[in-house]
Amino acid sequence: MGKLGSRAWLVAGFLLAAAAAQAQTAIQAVTGSLQGGAEIVKIDLSDVLPALPNGFSIQSPARIALDFPGVVSAMGRSTIDINQGNLKSVSVVQAGDRTRVVLNLKQYTAYKTQIQGKSLYVSLDPVASTAPAEAPKVFAENLNRDALPLRDLDFRRGEDASGRVVVSLANDQVGVDIRQQGQTLVVEFMKTTLPEGLRRRLDVADFGTPVKTITTFQSGDRVRMVIEPQGDWVHSAYQSNSQFVVEVKPIKVDPTKLTQGPGYSGQKLSLNFQNIEVRSLLQVIADFTNFNVITSDSVNGAVTLRLQDVPWDQALDIILQAKGLGMRKTGNVLWIAPKDEINAKEKLDLESAAALQSLEPLRTQSFQMNYTKAAEVAAQLTATGAGGPSGASASSSRLLSPRGSVISEARTNQLFVTDIPSKLEQVQQLISKLDIPVRQVMIEARIVEASDTFGKSLGVRLGGRAGNAASAVGDPGGGVTIGSSYADGSAGTLSNSFVNFPVAGGASMAFSIFNSAATRFLNLEISALEADGKGKVISSPRVITADQIKALIEQGTEFPYQVASSSGATSIAFRKASLKLEVTPQITPEGGIILELDVNKDTRGISTDAGYAIDTKHIKTQVLVENGGTVVVGGIFTEDQVDTIDKVPFLGDLPGVGNLFKRTARSSEKREMLVFITPRVLNDKLAR
Repeated sequence: MGKLGSRAWLVAGFLLAAAAAQAQTAIQAVTGSLQGGAEIVKIDLSDVLPALPNGFSIQSPARIALDFPGVVSAMGRSTIDINQGNLKSVSVVQAGDRTRVVLNLKQYTAYKTQIQGKSLYVSLDPVASTAPAEAPKVFAENLNRDALPLRDLDFRRGEDASGRVVVSLANDQVGVDIRQQGQTLVVEFMKTTLPEGLRRRLDVADFGTPVKTITTFQSGDRVRMVIEPQGDWVHSAYQSNSQFVVEVKPIKVDPTKLTQGPGYSGQKLSLNFQNIEVRSLLQVIADFTNFNVITSDSVNGAVTLRLQDVPWDQALDIILQAKGLGMRKTGNVLWIAPKDEINAKEKLDLESAAALQSLEPLRTQSFQMNYTKAAEVAAQLTATGAGGPSGASASSSRLLSPRGSVISEARTNQLFVTDIPSKLEQVQQLISKLDIPVRQVMIEARIVEASDTFGKSLGVRLGGRAGNAASAVGDPGGGVTIGSSYADGSAGTLSNSFVNFPVAGGASMAFSIFNSAATRFLNLEISALEADGKGKVISSPRVITADQIKALIEQGTEFPYQVASSSGATSIAFRKASLKLEVTPQITPEGGIILELDVNKDTRGISTDAGYAIDTKHIKTQVLVENGGTVVVGGIFTEDQVDTIDKVPFLGDLPGVGNLFKRTARSSEKREMLVFITPRVLNDKLAR
């Protein structure tokens, strides 16, 4: 009797399990048809659905997905080919305790769902042949019986100068319709009333977004909002719980950028979920991307979310913002957790990495410097960062770890670095960028003393030649002129002379720039100058310096002067009166040379009891010269006046009538000093 009873209970258990399996709702068939010109997809189930399934759609590839929780598939195949109208096929996939039905479309369109008996009817909106993506669709169906008031209306400026219209709805079941009419956006909230305080026109042009005005008013049992943007823009709409947002972003066309428009680049999708679990919603995002989503156990709760034509990466941001979540990306894996949990884990990882560095064994690596001094590189490796404490040791260096050290050996020009392997690799990468050959520049300076008419005649002869002028950069302030013309310091007018010279009340120095083609003509003119006896070349020094290294050319005399000490004793010191040229070249990527010039011309002045005074002329500027071109510094004048008296002896000395027996002659000689600076980039063989 006991065995018989146990067998009876076993059979009863099998029957109950089979009955439970039969009682679970199952999808039995999926068919497609045309009814009155509309495309209908009929999904037959074994039982009546308690509610409409959640669904979402994407634009590329065009798909509509419907999720049936607690429903299994009783169909023998997973794909049904239809190829009728806009519908290509239907896929039915069971995953765990839910089944997803995917409608594969030819073109993107909106849809509506309706339950009739044990069947679910999916109606596809007609597709316009000219603009398939602009088919009319309702953002969210209204589920409210009574008209409810809007709670609030706000405008905010978002990232990338986007305008965000934020509307607080009465609940998450308010129907919303949004459409574009010409250059405006019209949003209608169905079964909604507008409080008196929100019936206004907002002028938001001062926010610097595409949105210019927002007008909200009551229209029957609906609230209508008209958004008027300007310029080129795109819009997106989304609803998170009871907050509805319309975001208008400017389209900026920048030829230097590889991607244009808003920052989100994912394929667009539309979502319509009512009170769905956040974990399930994140899984929906993962199903249509190439990323694996790992969700923390502390992520929970539900959300009502509606999106229309929103990139999937923006949709993910909206979900994270709605629930206070953060995201970290590693390869194709997205880890999603509360922000505090992510920050705590990252802090723990950093502390663990720091602790590991303190335990990691040290290694010593030698580095041979070929073009750079080892001591200079060592100083950079051990230099403390900006804002660090005074007197900080090498342990707070920018590159080495706290236990790292470096030794430079001057005789062999080597570096010996002791640190953990990861830091040694960084040092090696830095040295590979620093220890490179530096290009060199030969600077030729010719100092010429000539009559004051030579410069003007030189400008007439060379200024008329086509293509002789080169570009220049610098500061024309302070009476210094740069380029192929000079500026009057008082009036600011420009002269057309190719070589610049001072005028009354104007500059005491001036610049002219010749390109490499005109440099050989300058050499001929200077040779002709000496042959005619109108001037001479005082000196012609040459110096070679590295790129961005200062070169100094100086010539002059030291004059004595007396210096009194605190005890009253005097001593003799010397002061320089010289022509000094400091030139710092910088080679541009185009092959030109930027010269930072510092020209100082000192001459002996009047004689005093303590010694000679020093007359100084100083100029500092920056010019861009063609390789082999010439910069001419002019405007340094000296003038000698000689008074000569011829008279008859005795008679010429008589007062009054003596002027009849003598003659006074005054001669003046004005000379100018011109400095010609010609930089040339040395080729690689000479530079090495």
